[in-house]
Amino acid sequence: MRNQTITVAVFGASGYSGEELLRILLKHRHVTISAITSRQYAGQPVSTVFPRFAETGLQFSKPDVEAIAEQIDVAFLSLPHGLASEYAEPLLRKGVKVIDISADFRLRDITIYEKYYACAHPAPDVLKQAVYGLPEIYRATIKTAQLVACAGCYPTSIIVPAAPLLAAGLFHTDSLVACSMSGVSGAGRKVDLPYIFPECNESIRPYGVVGHRHLPEIEQELTAAAGGQTVTMNFIPHLAPVNRGIHSTIILRPKASLSEERLHEIWRDAYGGEPFVRVLPLGELADTKHVTLSNMVEIGLRFDPHTGNVVVSSAIDNLTKGAAGQAVQCMNLVCGLPETTALDVLG
Repeated sequence: MRNQTITVAVFGASGYSGEELLRILLKHRHVTISAITSRQYAGQPVSTVFPRFAETGLQFSKPDVEAIAEQIDVAFLSLPHGLASEYAEPLLRKGVKVIDISADFRLRDITIYEKYYACAHPAPDVLKQAVYGLPEIYRATIKTAQLVACAGCYPTSIIVPAAPLLAAGLFHTDSLVACSMSGVSGAGRKVDLPYIFPECNESIRPYGVVGHRHLPEIEQELTAAAGGQTVTMNFIPHLAPVNRGIHSTIILRPKASLSEERLHEIWRDAYGGEPFVRVLPLGELADTKHVTLSNMVEIGLRFDPHTGNVVVSSAIDNLTKGAAGQAVQCMNLVCGLPETTALDVLG
């Protein structure tokens, strides 16, 4: 499709991830947006929700899968878990390529999905078609996928820096810790008391410290990176009083003493040619302000001689690399386009 126009639809376009998808897709030189859907705002112009897109002439429509599928090559699903699968199945039957930002198709084990999401998996047969959407690790399989299950925001911030280190076999896999902080937009665009400004401002608080839904996704991918050796982790997410951005601090216990230079070498070997991974110089740690509005993952580390542990620091924009940017990166791969198309913004 390199020289063709790709016609797309965004299902669930009125949320924060939907807004970010529109921001990126509207400047994508190979994309035409055919439909943006919202049950709440169907029939209303996009400016009702996002005034900055007023000049685009876009209008929200009802999510009529059968009608929309006839007009598009690619569908982005920016929908809650449990709902995305209702759209993925009929779209796939129509030959539409599906890029899903929800969690419905990320977990390979249905029993784990049902444990953490407290419901039966909505489309177990479709799950078999899904490719995990983290291009830095699954680029080759994404290129031929019909259904891409984009990696979650917290998982991206943890898997990207930790996977090459675990793949090297230099760390214990039974005692990882990840302490992460996310901007309030990670909770979605909704009116809910814990997320309104007076409740979030001047406040940092943990949540979901036991059984967070992103934990099995992180462990699944890090276990694969470790060659099948089971990875277990304490994952401790926090809500931070900023609009967007995720910072993760990851603690890994080496099997033997390691130098920072050796660990940087592992990262450089894994990510030296990656357009969206920034390996920081020795001694520097990640900062969310350096990645805001970009598709970049910024990573750094320090070795702590006091404990013998390695402290990894990473930062992403939760709405870009953690959601919409990652989705467009995957679409570019699926459609045979340069991976950085419409994403080559420094932030």
